[in-house]
Order: sequence, then structure tokens, then C-alpha cells
Amino acid sequence: MEDNDNLLPIFPCPNNMDSFEYLKKLCKEGLRRIFGDQVLKIYIERLKYELSVINQMGFSNYFLVVQDYVDYAKKNGILVGPGRGSAAGSLVSYCLNITTVDPIKYNLLFERFINPERISMPDIDIDFQDIRRNEVIDYCINKYGRKRVAPIITFGTMAAKQVL
Repeated sequence: MEDNDNLLPIFPCPNNMDSFEYLKKLCKEGLRRIFGDQVLKIYIERLKYELSVINQMGFSNYFLVVQDYVDYAKKNGILVGPGRGSAAGSLVSYCLNITTVDPIKYNLLFERFINPERISMPDIDIDFQDIRRNEVIDYCINKYGRKRVAPIITFGTMAAKQVL
């Protein structure tokens, strides 16, 4: 088998913008959508910090792709969970409407999600309506190509001890 390190889909940014500039633009629009013109300084500073870490680690495109298919689901009436796991600690995820949990309000840590000292791909767990999940997968396959899309699911089992 060939080892191919670059299988992530590429988000097509408008107007030839690079992925970081477009991500930054969407996040600023998200802050305005959530808070209007009265954005507290703590949100602005946290957003700048998170964006710099995301850019430094090369994950801008990843956030755009996730935002894209979550946005597709929401616009098409497919139920999407509010966000869970460490991704809920990201203000960028909140601004992009990937999650609906305000990480600052609930004192959630971004570093549990992405840590510059531990280089690993961020894991954004997203729950889609089970009877319509395939629509999101088909959207991704059609937009990004079959070789760049793989649905991942976890099945749990219960042993006799757990059942009792």
C-alpha cells in the first residue's frame, strides 16, 4: 500500500483567499452574528489566540471543511448535535457554528482540544441525525471526492457484567 500523508480534502475558498484568511473572516462574521457590535475584549483576544495556533499548526483548511458540511446539514434540516468532547472548548468552532456551546461562558479550555506542544490532528466529534447521516456523507463525497471521505462510527457493546 502506498503511504499518502495528504488525504485531507481542500476547501475551495472564494476570491482566491488562502484558507487562514477565509477562516479568520468567517470567525469575525460569527462573532458579530453571535454578539452583534458589542463583542467583549475577552472574546476578541481568545479568537486571535486560537486562530494563531490553528494557523501555526496548519489546521485552517480542516476547520473550513468541517464548517462546510455542518453548515450543509443545518441548512438542509438535518439535526446536528451541539458539539461534544474537547472541540466544545474552541471559540473558533463556536464562531463557525460547528458547536453551539460558548467556551468562554463555561470556562472551557482550548488547549484540551488543540495543544501547540502536542502536534496531533484535532478531533471534532459531530453527531448527525441518524436517518439522514448519509446525506451529509454524500454531500462530502460529491464536493471533495470519494478518496477524501470516510465515515467513521463507533459501536458500543455491552458485556454480561455491564448489562447487570
